Amino acid sequence: MPKWSKQIEEELTNLLKDWLKHHGRTQADLKNSLEVDSSRMPFLLDKLKREYDSEGSQGVMVRLCEIEREWSKNLENYSKEQTDPKAIGQDNIKMHSDPFGQLDFLLQEIRDDCTESID
Repeated sequence: MPKWSKQIEEELTNLLKDWLKHHGRTQADLKNSLEVDSSRMPFLLDKLKREYDSEGSQGVMVRLCEIEREWSKNLENYSKEQTDPKAIGQDNIKMHSDPFGQLDFLLQEIRDDCTESID
């Protein structure tokens, strides 16, 4: 296993930034998941370096996959809460479960307004 180097650190930094952006997450989210004191990249990297030193690059990737699963599970739970008929009106379920539902809802409202003004 190659030792931690500046190149590995730079590549991991770029990977983390792209990964966080892809998931719509922030360094603060990663800070919470890694249980570190700061969301600054050096602190995040230090935690991952310790993982790398003990488990290698595979250990770092396994840890990031676990975090991704945790985020996905939290997102699923949030989505279920948002589509719970008891929590919101039955008519709004599709709008909350479909990311384009709000656009569909707005388009329908515009159509309804246009139809009413013609009548």
